[in-house]
Amino acid sequence: EVQVVESGGGLVQPGGSLRLSCAASGFTFSRYDMSWVRQPPGKGLEWVSTITYDGGSTSYADSVKGRFTISRDNAKNTLYLRMNSLKPEDTAVYYCAKPGDSPRSQGTQVTVSS
Repeated sequence: EVQVVESGGGLVQPGGSLRLSCAASGFTFSRYDMSWVRQPPGKGLEWVSTITYDGGSTSYADSVKGRFTISRDNAKNTLYLRMNSLKPEDTAVYYCAKPGDSPRSQGTQVTVSS
């Protein structure tokens, strides 16, 4: 059974940092590109970032470019998102998923507020 579990969210002040993790199981993680998407309160899903299966290439939404860094550890079947210089508009539930898949996990809540 395909399963992903996100963690690492929390409440942080503007300008702060967080690192999200996504532990994957039930599929050959190292063979798949992976993405982070987010859902701000009252809004739809937004794509945040994607990394290729081998970590060789990454892409970012303009809204997070230069502040967020996606990475992965295929030996640990884990995807990461390092988030720096957080802004209130980054407040959302963050999910990891294969590109094009709808999230089916619980996600992790990130709240940026003073």
